[in-house]
Amino acid sequence: MLVLGIDPGTATTGFGVVKAEGSRMQAVDYGIISTPANMDMPDRLCLIHEGLVKIIAQYQPQMVAVEQIFYHRNAKTVITVAQSRGVVLYTAASEGIQVYEYTPLQVKQSVVGYGQAEKRQVQMMVQRILSLKEVPKPDDAADALAVAICHLHGHRLEQIYRSEL
Repeated sequence: MLVLGIDPGTATTGFGVVKAEGSRMQAVDYGIISTPANMDMPDRLCLIHEGLVKIIAQYQPQMVAVEQIFYHRNAKTVITVAQSRGVVLYTAASEGIQVYEYTPLQVKQSVVGYGQAEKRQVQMMVQRILSLKEVPKPDDAADALAVAICHLHGHRLEQIYRSEL
């Protein structure tokens, strides 16, 4: 199974492609889609869409897992991240891919086992789970890998549960 994890953002959208075979997970690719700060918002959103279309075409993931918005005190930040999330959701849906959404708390609990884990703890567990030589960089890419891992853990548990019924 191949999952595309997304950490949405306007300046930087992180992505992580993770392959699962049984209980083993492997990072296929990860990185960021970045947009220039001086670019108009509609053009930035188009860049995010175009970048995701290329990633989806290249890897053909079966599912997309997206991190939900973490509330910030700055309403402007929440609005711009929401716009980016909208583009991510639209792009995956328009490509016919099922989308799953996870809160930061769910991602941390799934990857680290503790919902209040610090960013560094999550990054180190992503490195260990995916058997990477180093912590994935930049942070947005590591977060996207964590979202994909979260989905795969949940998907595996769901399959186990269904088989026991």
